[in-house]
Amino acid sequence: MEYFFACPYCWERISMVLDTSVKSQTYVEDCEVCCHPIEVRYSAEDDAVRDFEARALE
Repeated sequence: MEYFFACPYCWERISMVLDTSVKSQTYVEDCEVCCHPIEVRYSAEDDAVRDFEARALE
């Protein structure tokens, strides 16, 4: 599932593909605009994203 959110560094609207068949995941992926690493944390239920957090790594 494609999920849109604002990058915590550059505040540009970006998207990432989330695997909603996995109940919860945490991983690091670079912003496609500014290339800074973003920690992505989400949980899914019934193929829908229930909780989502994208935070800057310090």
